[in-house]
Amino acid sequence: MINTSVSLRRSQLAVASLFLVLGFNFGTWASRIPALKMQLGLSSAEVGILLLASGLGAVFSFPVTATLLHKLGSRKMCILAGLTLPCVLIALALAPTFPIAIAVMAIEGVTVACLNVAMNSQGVEVELAGKQAIMSRLHAVFSLGGLLAALFASALTIYTDSVLVHFVAGAAVLWLGVIYAIPGLLHEQIKDSGSSGGKRFVIPTGVALWLGVIALCGTIVEGSMSDWSALYLKDVVGASAQLAPLGIACVSGTMLIARWFGDGWRMRFGAERMLTVGGLLAGGGLLLALLLGGLIPALLGFALVGLGVAAVSPCVYAAAAKHGSVALAAVTTMGSIGALMGPPVIGFIAHASNLAWGMAVIALAAALISVCTKKVNWN
Repeated sequence: MINTSVSLRRSQLAVASLFLVLGFNFGTWASRIPALKMQLGLSSAEVGILLLASGLGAVFSFPVTATLLHKLGSRKMCILAGLTLPCVLIALALAPTFPIAIAVMAIEGVTVACLNVAMNSQGVEVELAGKQAIMSRLHAVFSLGGLLAALFASALTIYTDSVLVHFVAGAAVLWLGVIYAIPGLLHEQIKDSGSSGGKRFVIPTGVALWLGVIALCGTIVEGSMSDWSALYLKDVVGASAQLAPLGIACVSGTMLIARWFGDGWRMRFGAERMLTVGGLLAGGGLLLALLLGGLIPALLGFALVGLGVAAVSPCVYAAAAKHGSVALAAVTTMGSIGALMGPPVIGFIAHASNLAWGMAVIALAAALISVCTKKVNWN
């Protein structure tokens, strides 16, 4: 139940603010990967290692996020992770060497995983209290955060190339978003459905495992597109520094639109149909863009990816919530791992061959969503 001193509308806006914060954080540092690569003198493989550090941070958090959710409650977990995230962003800009940048990105992975689990837990609580589907719109706000961050980066690079100035400005936006959210966050934590047998952490099995795999594939696509689209446009297509961030904008923009209307679509068409069609649309659209080459096909293909994978996280997290907080925390964390482990794998593939092949792997991950969706009973 919602604290009587906090209105339902205020709680919805508070949780939405956190989704915006996380999306803006991703979009901010992902849009400046080309600049970070130059600043630290990294190869494509070293960029992959840098992103891998973030993924390993998420993996490390996997056995502890559910425990923290019980121990601190989702409200405190949101506040702690949310206030820490901007500090990590500034630290990344200040990192003088590659090893220090790796350490910072590992902390980024842990922090993102904690905030992701906690804010989705808050979102489920608000959805249950209001008896109204809102998860898709919350994830739409996450996409809005990524879109705003990409546009902000594109505009700011006209005036300055300084990564530090950019990240300090981005951190200020993040802090404002978290501070706004704090008064409206719920004090209650998600109660277990009883399926976990009182355990605070379990490896997901059965339906929860397949939901986790779908979340993993979906966030591999989403995270990899955010992290590598700018470099693909710059290095492969030959786009300018001002045009390169528009790849993220295309993905985030169509994802925002699809997620805003996704709650109604989920009620009308069902989660299974949405994810099956969406996976094929994202994978096929991206593959076609890679085969055609050029800026316009790339931007159109990226837009189809955003449209296709938009429903994955809202549908999967809403389904996982039916199995209790342990299942939700495990599936959400697997989603965080996909978002943070996928991009470095793409980097290694790009180093071994080229970035176009790495993007083809993203298309394959999108197609796997359609296959795994058939393993889940969505009723």
